[in-house]
Amino acid sequence: MGQYYPFFKAYDVRARVPDELDEDLAYRIGRAFVHELSARRVVVGRDMRLSSQPLAKALSRGLTDAGAHVLDVGLCGTEEVYYGTFSQNADGGIMVTASHNPVDYNGMKFVREQSRPISSDTGLFDIERRVFENDLGDAPGGGEIIPLDQRGDYIDFLLDQIQPEKMKPLKIVANPGNGCAGLVMAELEKRLPFEVTRVHFEPDGNLPNGIPNPLLPENRDATARAVREAGADLGLAWDGDFDRCFLFDETGAFIEGYYIVGLIARLLLAMQPGAKIVHDPRLTWNTIEMVEQAGGTPVQTKSGHSFMKQCMREQDAIYGGEMSAHHYFRNFAYCDNGHLPWLVVAQLMSETGQSLSSLVNECIAAYPASGEINREIADPDAALKAMEARFADEAQNVEHVDGLSMDMGQWRFNLRKSNTEPVVRLNVESRGDKALMEAKTKELLGLLG
Repeated sequence: MGQYYPFFKAYDVRARVPDELDEDLAYRIGRAFVHELSARRVVVGRDMRLSSQPLAKALSRGLTDAGAHVLDVGLCGTEEVYYGTFSQNADGGIMVTASHNPVDYNGMKFVREQSRPISSDTGLFDIERRVFENDLGDAPGGGEIIPLDQRGDYIDFLLDQIQPEKMKPLKIVANPGNGCAGLVMAELEKRLPFEVTRVHFEPDGNLPNGIPNPLLPENRDATARAVREAGADLGLAWDGDFDRCFLFDETGAFIEGYYIVGLIARLLLAMQPGAKIVHDPRLTWNTIEMVEQAGGTPVQTKSGHSFMKQCMREQDAIYGGEMSAHHYFRNFAYCDNGHLPWLVVAQLMSETGQSLSSLVNECIAAYPASGEINREIADPDAALKAMEARFADEAQNVEHVDGLSMDMGQWRFNLRKSNTEPVVRLNVESRGDKALMEAKTKELLGLLG
């Protein structure tokens, strides 16, 4: 976290409103952003939270007082700020959002030109320092707020990334969780041969159906139930700013993001043979096998969007996927996108005539996985050292790309610590042996205490 404000995180700002983040701070962030980046044109968007509009207004006032023009996207998703920033050749972009944080939170995500991430090591903490020290630069004014009506262009862009003519009529359940994903989904629905059942579809900052976070099992029931009731082929759910996309099969079963990475790679490699695919170290075996079978080259990098994007740029990879349901695309300025993943999967289902369960169940059986398990622990560094010592004689391969990864031949695990709290995160997978995976998961958790 930041040196001056605990709510300046490694990748963004996430804070309680108004006791931590208020309109005055938003204004000063706008001023500091322009001063730090020498920005002349900045894209600004906001999510549906009740505090987002006043915060975005204060932020924009800070940007324009500092002399920058604001390209105002209005109510949107983070991916639309990314799109506006690179498509308009803007100097930066700021999304006002708290994504899946509690109702009394809000925050901001930042990018520079070409939607390159701004994180703790690429300028975010410099902006924080300027805000704290009131080092905000001159305020010559003269900046204008210019509405940016780009959704139609954005829909065209999304459809250009796939082959819409190959889409078959599918029944789809779409649950934005009263976030903003429905704004784009409603436009895609007009252009594709899908019958869409809408669940919690309208943006509503009161969040009447809870925080939009499908990673929480209690938040999956509405989507799963709607899939079964509608006899749908595919269920979709998003977080509030829809930078993450979650899929459900035709039975209503939630599909772990890990298995979706290989599916997306499979179709993209069919369209661009021999390309590179970036993945994170938490769960790897299924992704590596599917990428290699499709003629691609798997490349491993550290978890987290700034690492994924940097590696993709360095490797010129066409796609990067994390098990956390973040999916990155070269044609989208290497940024994560919450609509392209399901569009790619829908095309794969259409082309193969296979259900989503038939596409993933073989992978799940071949590489059963624990899913990510968080465990609060007093000394995470000591826990990683102890775990490495415990399995050193058994391990066939040990890596420290992101925390500790140990491969025992028939099973492997990744254990890594959180950057912001005394928590370790555990992932375990095996080769076709669910009982082994479950036994080793239990053993590892026992060792963690």
